[in-house]
Amino acid sequence: MAKEGVQDILKQAIIMEHRGKALYEQVAGQTTNADVRKIFEVMAEEEQTHIDFLQKQLKHYSKEGSFDNNELEKAPGHDAIANTILTDEMVSDISGSGFEAAAISAAIDMENKSVEVYANRAKETTDPNEQELFEWLANWEKGHHKLLIDLNEQLTEKIWYDNNFWPF
Repeated sequence: MAKEGVQDILKQAIIMEHRGKALYEQVAGQTTNADVRKIFEVMAEEEQTHIDFLQKQLKHYSKEGSFDNNELEKAPGHDAIANTILTDEMVSDISGSGFEAAAISAAIDMENKSVEVYANRAKETTDPNEQELFEWLANWEKGHHKLLIDLNEQLTEKIWYDNNFWPF
């Protein structure tokens, strides 16, 4: 792909990360539950890490026509979100039909889109460095997605239980 096309993909990725960060900061700022706030603050921090990383890659690519593999090696691991523990108390404090639940649903969609964009770009490219970069980003977003899916499933079960939706 032409240099401009790669730059466009990186710019699109930076915009997606900014949107994710804004959503997570909004939820963190509006929730009254400290544990839920912490999850969304960590997610916002990770989105900022993605933004910083992608901006460095864009700058390097614009100058050199290649990605900076040193930045990829220095980037933090995917485990900050994975290490966040979802407690029963935290789930019980979130209303299944409240603001946090709606934000979780929106965030799942947003993370799905990010994973899709990054994974597709990794498949489309013939540049092994670009493929590695976008696979790495897709995997990081998959960690966010898994956390949100797990939380959403727990909330769904809570709603079913609270409303006697169980078949037996």
